[in-house]
Amino acid sequence: MTKATHKKSYSIPCPSVFRDKISALSDRLGMNAGDLARSITLAFPKSAIAEYRDPGEPAPDDRETVTLQSGPGKGKPWRRKPRIQVRLPKGNDPVHLRKALALALDLHEGRLRASVEPISQPTRAALTAQAHQVEARLRSAVSALTGETLGHPVRTKDEALFVLGFPPGSRPSPDAVKARYRQLATIHHPDSDTGSTAHMMELNQAMTFMRGYVNNR
Repeated sequence: MTKATHKKSYSIPCPSVFRDKISALSDRLGMNAGDLARSITLAFPKSAIAEYRDPGEPAPDDRETVTLQSGPGKGKPWRRKPRIQVRLPKGNDPVHLRKALALALDLHEGRLRASVEPISQPTRAALTAQAHQVEARLRSAVSALTGETLGHPVRTKDEALFVLGFPPGSRPSPDAVKARYRQLATIHHPDSDTGSTAHMMELNQAMTFMRGYVNNR
């Protein structure tokens, strides 16, 4: 089950001209300012954003007037710093987000270009070697966990339960048996990287036995 991501609202003070440009860019791209900032933080290293230019705080005479919507001052005008309101996961820093938005704006307006460097041959070779190591370890782990086959066709309920990974004498529900079969089939199917024809054949025998056992009860 995926863990829920808790979000919070960030107020990013900034010059009104910058805020208006970000708002216009977000509207043009069909997203909100939070989505725009998030896309930059995902596409660029944190260090690159941290070193980027900061549009900074608004000047002392750069203020916007809003009407208070609640509290004792409800309905009264209030002069405050211009800001961009975004909703993002906890742990973000408003200044870092402001720099990310500045980077997005400069990219869009052509003041900055980004390119993806091709992976060098040594790096590609190192990644391939790592992938082969991971694959070998995975195969070894699967082999150690699954062990040997019975060596003969599945003949009893306990043997079928053993092949499917249930304790002897247990009474798993039909849905639990089906779910376990699908799970093990993704591992043992000959077309998978960890596939085994012998284990898959045994798994099919166990599933057929359990179906007959359930139907005959």
